[in-house]
Amino acid sequence: MYSPESTAAPLPIEDRAPAVLGVSDSRYIKLGEGGRWAADAIANGTIPFGYRKIAHLPCIMGDWEEVRQQLIASGRRAGKISDGVRELRAFYELDERTLWVTISSGHLWWTRAEQKVHWLENVGENQPVRMRRAIGGWQCTSLTGEPLKLLAMSTSLTKVARYQATICSIEREDYLLRRICGEPEPLVLEAMSVRDHQEIVASKMIAQLHWRQFEIMVDLIFARGGWQRQSALGEDEVDADLRLLNPTIRERAWVQVKSSADQKVLNDYVSRFQQAADAERFYFICHTAKRQMTLPYEPRLHVWTGQELARQAISAGLFDWLIDRTK
Repeated sequence: MYSPESTAAPLPIEDRAPAVLGVSDSRYIKLGEGGRWAADAIANGTIPFGYRKIAHLPCIMGDWEEVRQQLIASGRRAGKISDGVRELRAFYELDERTLWVTISSGHLWWTRAEQKVHWLENVGENQPVRMRRAIGGWQCTSLTGEPLKLLAMSTSLTKVARYQATICSIEREDYLLRRICGEPEPLVLEAMSVRDHQEIVASKMIAQLHWRQFEIMVDLIFARGGWQRQSALGEDEVDADLRLLNPTIRERAWVQVKSSADQKVLNDYVSRFQQAADAERFYFICHTAKRQMTLPYEPRLHVWTGQELARQAISAGLFDWLIDRTK
């Protein structure tokens, strides 16, 4: 098994996750129709399963032809007989190295299961008739402690919840295992590298802008974010180059734009803003800080310099605008 402390060369990301988890296979399982057994199963550390009309003994014995005949006798549609045999066989035969996953309460849950299948006697009509015990219980966080929220996952994985049958293979098993291990997605790492490079290039282009173009760029960033200018850009204003209103959230803002500045200049404008008390937010924007500038912790105060300023410009769709003014 892979260990971070191993002196051997680390495995590639795409091969490392299965070794870390110690799994050889994976399956998605629906815990009851509409997930109605999920809460109890997760709380009790079990993997419940149905097929009430199929006896336990032939499944234990591996007599899958007898299981097929029982499925036929139960009235199961002809096209679904093979699916029933496949599901029952998977539930009984997949070993303790199989990773079982389900979806419940907005999270992906995972576990491994003891090999033994337990038959549940005298249970209600809508209750499972067989189950396996989850090894270590069900988990909804990665090995690094990150919640496995569905909203933060690719639909290439979460689409299995729409599968009509009870047990199915997982198409993006590689992605699933990396998320559970807390491993970065290779394509995301590549995208982040491209984004970081783009921000570095954008910050260089911003630093070359004429002061008037720089003010226009800042104005465009806020306009595309839904802010409305309440004053002429850089004219007849002593304390702020821009006074803005966000009509959606009914907030006003001061914006001060400087090509270069230091902490002393920043402190001066913050003091003016705090004394005026006629706006909810203050933005100090400078493309070339003489030294690192900091603000007191106060959510309504913001300073954008360097790469952060570049990130805002890119988010506003101004990368091509910057290219046109750098030619």
